[in-house]
Amino acid sequence: MERLDKILAATGKWSRKEAKALIKAGRVKVEGETPKGPEDKVAEGALVTVDGHPVNTDKFVYIMLHKPDGVVSSTEDPREQTVLTLLPKELRRIGLFPVGRLDKDTEGLLLLTNDGQLAHRLLAPGKHVDKVYYTEVEGALDPSDCEAFETGITLADGTECLPARLELLEEANQALVTLREGKYHQVKRMLASRGKPVTYLKRLSMGSLKLDPMLPPGRWRYLTDEEKADLGL
Repeated sequence: MERLDKILAATGKWSRKEAKALIKAGRVKVEGETPKGPEDKVAEGALVTVDGHPVNTDKFVYIMLHKPDGVVSSTEDPREQTVLTLLPKELRRIGLFPVGRLDKDTEGLLLLTNDGQLAHRLLAPGKHVDKVYYTEVEGALDPSDCEAFETGITLADGTECLPARLELLEEANQALVTLREGKYHQVKRMLASRGKPVTYLKRLSMGSLKLDPMLPPGRWRYLTDEEKADLGL
């Protein structure tokens, strides 16, 4: 059970003060009934409407973003545009954060949520959640690069990378990379160690979640019920 004014404020559409005013003005109903006041307790999943329009009162929000080039994977940054600026104002006020990071110049799938437990499940080192990237490099990739990835690459600074998969595509400079960890600039550093610097990088999937091919860079949508179920939600 949660206070009605707090539930409305948690949507990001109204401040706590505005929510109280809506309730006192009789514009809010819970399961079709007019509440007594802002302090009324409401059960999870109850139908709440404002001016007759249903309000999404889900505790957690899950958003798929197609991150574009030039935007940083942070909640705030004094100098750079962040991924949260790509969302409507009400969604910027409910504590959303990116699950993992993509480099500023990397595109692709980014999950935004306020569910810390899900983030931990997807990012914890021991979970080894597969992440798949499409990449283009300088030079030509060959089977020896695939073998190096399968063995596990040690970077110049001594960092040891777990075995990964490099799948060559039709063009010699293109490949799919599958990682089970998320070290700093890992795809770029692994390929640079092979003398083939990355010129383009795009994340296609993270665990069961795959980038919607109909979602252009810079656009977002809520996860579907099926996608949430596949994530164990």
